[in-house]
Amino acid sequence: MKAACAGRARPNGSPDRISRMMGHTWRTAAVRVVVTMLALAATGCASLVGNATQGLSRSLTSGVLESDDPQTVADGLPAYLILLDGLISNDPLSAGLLLAASRLYGAYAGGFVEEPERRTRLADRSFAYAKRATCVLDEPLCAAIDKPYEEFAATIAQVDDDELDLVYGLGTAWAGVIEANADDFDRIAELPKVEALFHKLTELAPDHDHGSAFMYLGVMSSLRPEALGGNPAVGKAAFEQAIARSQGRNLMAPTLYAQYYARLMFDQELHDKLLNDVLAADPHEPGLTLINVLAQKRAKSLLESGKDYF
Repeated sequence: MKAACAGRARPNGSPDRISRMMGHTWRTAAVRVVVTMLALAATGCASLVGNATQGLSRSLTSGVLESDDPQTVADGLPAYLILLDGLISNDPLSAGLLLAASRLYGAYAGGFVEEPERRTRLADRSFAYAKRATCVLDEPLCAAIDKPYEEFAATIAQVDDDELDLVYGLGTAWAGVIEANADDFDRIAELPKVEALFHKLTELAPDHDHGSAFMYLGVMSSLRPEALGGNPAVGKAAFEQAIARSQGRNLMAPTLYAQYYARLMFDQELHDKLLNDVLAADPHEPGLTLINVLAQKRAKSLLESGKDYF
């Protein structure tokens, strides 16, 4: 993969959006958290696998999402990834298996792998699997991935609600590979396409996976102040939607709200209230327990570092 010079515009992106992306440092920790949370949550879809392996996938995924011990998950996920690789080798056109592998590779790379080279390699595999699934399920969208932003956006506009899992899976994997290649401005220039995927998801099914697409968009809008091309007001509204859509049960939404919006606006009162509420909550929630445990760990760290931040 070629790295681009800082001043180079990429024809595949929206020029006005790209110009705002090029001048800042990509905040790795921000995207890693969100990519991981979305990827882990996304693996719960019942349609991910064929009939022969559907029950196994659901059982293993349930075990991951219901765990309150992240280290156990970190130790166990590699075996599941190898299993999925083997199943795909026997059924290479199974979109369900491809999406399942993409999402778990992305979750593992973003949440549990620190070594940059290895994380990049795993994120690349996640995105490759997502693209293969896209090509199986939606040939026009597959062809649009590498086209200019305007053509990609036009194709996304034609997607309907029977492809929710595909849109979610592709968006998550794409964001993960951008994060893993954080020094590659060609990759960063693809962010408008990722936003388009998640905006489409909020249009089609705003409650999909506890409204996590809003959480993702909240972070993306709150990475930079308005003067540098960010949109904190949009970010705030997106985070509030994410909290409302999950009925407050996804503790990662208020945690990221505090980390990105409240800190960006230097709003310590909001920052501390959100994080203290997260720490006071019971993390055990069907389909969200692991995410919530990780959110509470982050909330505790943010409260401590906030003493020096504000």
